[in-house]
Amino acid sequence: MTDDSIYDSLADEHGGDARWAFGTGFDDPLSGVDTAVPDGVDPGDVAAYSLMLADDALVMSQRLTEWCTNAPELEEEVALANIGLDLLGQARLLLARAGAADPSLPRRLAPDLPHEDALAYFRGPADYRNVTLVEVDNGDFARSAARLLVFSTWRLALLDRLTGSRDAVLAAVAAKGVKEVTYHRDYAARWVVRLGDGTTTSHERIAAGLEATWPHVAELFASSDIELRLAAAGIGVDLAELRGEFDDVMAQVLVPAGLPHPVIGSTVDNGGRSGRHTDALAALLEEMQGLARAHPEATW
Repeated sequence: MTDDSIYDSLADEHGGDARWAFGTGFDDPLSGVDTAVPDGVDPGDVAAYSLMLADDALVMSQRLTEWCTNAPELEEEVALANIGLDLLGQARLLLARAGAADPSLPRRLAPDLPHEDALAYFRGPADYRNVTLVEVDNGDFARSAARLLVFSTWRLALLDRLTGSRDAVLAAVAAKGVKEVTYHRDYAARWVVRLGDGTTTSHERIAAGLEATWPHVAELFASSDIELRLAAAGIGVDLAELRGEFDDVMAQVLVPAGLPHPVIGSTVDNGGRSGRHTDALAALLEEMQGLARAHPEATW
């Protein structure tokens, strides 16, 4: 691997083939970034952490694509598709980082494919490390708006802190992501206010959407051992530090929307980070991975 481009290195390793998620004509935003794992840090921890961040984005992106042809208005369909593409881009970079930090991860899954493809398409649900918030079914548009607000508020706070990571790749991905997720949060917040301060029906639906989303909130702030180790090493973020900012932002949205802050109980463990998922993830991955698994040697 060279320090010039993580994608050039991956392409060279696989003979320059364009496959699945790797695509063609990809403009590498990490060009010139030092891809070495910082001294004193376990590459396996960096790989695992990158998978966590990647899986959050990848699964949320897949859920958002389900609104294509189903959104209430064409404008919203385009907006949700673009948000999904932003998250897919983040996932690609992070999956590539995971494979570069620990090449044994993708090689034992699909040794002939680029790292990001192997990790996206050939891991089962128990090997995914996303938070459960992103995997549950969309529900109606109001529930999806509520989930997007919760997710983007949390992820923006996380990425903002990650821009100071000692890992240059993670810092660069975060810097790119901050610009994208700022829009995601604004889009979701506008819809939550619009629905909450709208008709009786829209108010009831967004309130129900928040209640359905809230059981998954506590998990967002429960750091795994890997996250805590990397936070102490200046690589990652201690999720508990994000809660104050998250609550402040949510209050700024919920008050003008006329919505109470949800108080419904939630699970406090980090089950998704440990590979414990809802049944919804298996169905989602079956759809997302089916074509790649059926034709692993296909190219675009």
